[in-house]
Amino acid sequence: MNETQWGRLTKDELSSLTKEELLGYIDSQVEPGVRISFAGKDLARSIARRVQPRVCKIMPEYSVGSEEAQSHNLLIEGENLQAMATLYRERGQVDFILTDPPYNTGNDFRYNDKWDDDPNDPDLGEFVSEEDASRHTKWMRFMYPRLQLMKDMLKNQGVLAICIDHRELFHLGQMLDELFGEKNRLAIINWQKSYSPRSNNKHVSTATEYLLVYAKDEEKAKTGLLPRTNAMDARYGSPDGDPLPWKSGDASGPKAKLHKKMVYAIQSPFTGELIYPPQGSCWRPEQKQVLASLAGWGSEYVMKDLHDEAERAAIIGMDPKDVPKVKGLVLVDSLKKAKIEATKILETGPWPRIYFGKKGLGRPQLKNHLENVKKGIVPTTYWADDSYDSPEFLGSTSWEYQQSGHSQTGINELDSIVGKDHGFETVKPMQLFEKLIQIWCPPNGLVLDPFAGSGTTGHAVLSLNNKADASRRFIMIEQGRPENGDVYARGLTADRMKRVIEGNWANGKGSPLDGGYRFVQLQKRVDAKALLGMERDEMTDAVISSHYDNSRKGGSSLIRILAEPGKYLVARNTENEGFFLIWEGDDKSPVFDSEVYNQIVEEALEANLDPTYHVYARFNLHQSDDVKFYQIPNQILLDFGLSATTDSYNIDESKDLDD
Repeated sequence: MNETQWGRLTKDELSSLTKEELLGYIDSQVEPGVRISFAGKDLARSIARRVQPRVCKIMPEYSVGSEEAQSHNLLIEGENLQAMATLYRERGQVDFILTDPPYNTGNDFRYNDKWDDDPNDPDLGEFVSEEDASRHTKWMRFMYPRLQLMKDMLKNQGVLAICIDHRELFHLGQMLDELFGEKNRLAIINWQKSYSPRSNNKHVSTATEYLLVYAKDEEKAKTGLLPRTNAMDARYGSPDGDPLPWKSGDASGPKAKLHKKMVYAIQSPFTGELIYPPQGSCWRPEQKQVLASLAGWGSEYVMKDLHDEAERAAIIGMDPKDVPKVKGLVLVDSLKKAKIEATKILETGPWPRIYFGKKGLGRPQLKNHLENVKKGIVPTTYWADDSYDSPEFLGSTSWEYQQSGHSQTGINELDSIVGKDHGFETVKPMQLFEKLIQIWCPPNGLVLDPFAGSGTTGHAVLSLNNKADASRRFIMIEQGRPENGDVYARGLTADRMKRVIEGNWANGKGSPLDGGYRFVQLQKRVDAKALLGMERDEMTDAVISSHYDNSRKGGSSLIRILAEPGKYLVARNTENEGFFLIWEGDDKSPVFDSEVYNQIVEEALEANLDPTYHVYARFNLHQSDDVKFYQIPNQILLDFGLSATTDSYNIDESKDLDD
């Protein structure tokens, strides 16, 4: 066993691994790849498996929007490792993770050494200073289990984009290469955070930061297009009188060895020259398309064996005897006649798609019509020129500040929304996050940010939804422990989101954005004892936070219903079916029987709900085809990802219904 990767696992520990973890273990034994080693890695690997979910308390005073709007988005106040463990129902459901973790600049992240033994220890630990000799190792031990859970949260086609600076760039990249696989690295984006050098740098002024982008499965992930601009479209014209504007493009492309049959001669109707693609290149269009286009110059062309294996072999870079048989495209008519006809068309237009320059004396070129260009542009290796028609890969990408905004833009934006006393020194610009979400999250997708900070991710999601026909959702997690001075979740993140939704910006220039979110606070660990000790309002929060139905597309978030006292109805789903909680505390909760059934039917009719009744209760004494029953605490434990057979229930077995 690879101890650096997995440590010493017992048989029971191996049997407790999830399918994803077990596949990762198998891959580590049979596939070569990056394997990073650092002090405490074995413990860091195990933390993600040992952290327990938490009870979620809904806090209406920090939530915004109608109950339906709140059901779409979630802002969690709590430790992000515990929060991701609590989000069991969303595991494997996230389209895009966009996050900006602490950069290890000194005093910007905490580490608790007790987590090595108990990842559920409530102490946040001390800030790790820049003078701490083990700060890099602590940062990696802090990040590794969080990266593990981030990967688990993603759909198979999901993508992670994580911000970082030069201090931990290489460490983060190595961890991601190990966890996701080097083949799933989509891009290393270098974005310009400032546009003027800093005089306090000793050697080179740092003007850029990075985004590492990884797919869970590169073959399934999709990279979207960015919107085209008017400036891009203005580059298309019609010098030949073509009714459709076009722009010239190269008729040849790379990878001749992969497309050997697309290396052949094309005879010019103006000069009679046999023209081949450049060294190592091939013609882009199919040969039949080229033949049809050449006929548009007024002369007949045929496919003819030119016995030119040596010429084509030299272009491809292989032995002539191995070159496949490919015929060239040559004139049937005499060159003199062909030139006369071609010159007429050159002067009067419009020209065929394949043309030979504006004077007819150049190499074959392609007319790329604007109407055939994709509706957007693909991110390429450099964003200074924003006209990109057919790049083949992302690779390492540089974005100038005009493309992504810069750090001061982010600060200015936050100042405008909440005022200048927010205490944040580094804020990512909205333009950068909007661009990333446009590229890697579908219009109806789910975005997760485990390090929400000031809430730029949620703001970007709502802004994009309001700009276009989109319904993206977000989940943001922020520490927010007021007793330790961390008030960002309530004092900044929630404040910003409330202001952008209501349009109540500090500078008075905001416009309302459609949307809302539910604010929840992580509390005590989820187990049977904790659940059975809950009051009714606590159990209501537990039901709404945990309920999961994998048969329903697009998630299963419930819409809370604020019922009058004595009512059983607590929520409905998107199919307008009611959810009923039969609970007044473990010692006094009524069972679900025929009398209770009749009452919930009345409540459903009063609320105009459809006749399928979802009932949460301790015990069930009524059977009905229109009822779906969920036993407390078993079903809630299962929906939090806990085993109803192996987790301690702490139930007094002597207690029965006759008591």
